Amino acid sequence: MTIPEEFKYTKEHEWLCSEQDHFVVGITAHAQEQLGDVVFVELPEVGSRVKQGESFGSVESVKAVNDLYAPVSGEVIEINEQLADNAALVNEDPYGKGWLIKVKRTDDHNEDGNLLSAADYKKLLDG
Repeated sequence: MTIPEEFKYTKEHEWLCSEQDHFVVGITAHAQEQLGDVVFVELPEVGSRVKQGESFGSVESVKAVNDLYAPVSGEVIEINEQLADNAALVNEDPYGKGWLIKVKRTDDHNEDGNLLSAADYKKLLDG
């Protein structure tokens, strides 16, 4: 299973990637495999605020509906509009075209201690 080394992770199976002055957020390959075929993704509006550890949306699969949890606090500056027409992108390319939201961190930089490295996330999965 692919676990990009340069990303950070949450115990709830979201990933976070730094890009210039913002972060890209998605769910991991493990999460999408556990969910099965993703059929719908509910995302927040651009301009809304998310808080680390709190739900910002949901992902619906053929098996269940699961909440999505923000890996960092900040303002949503972009959502993946392609998921409205093709939610299966989450399954097909969870670390690329299946990204969910882009967040501009606006405050607490002490949140990094709550995130996992790729090695720690792998240990969690092997747990």
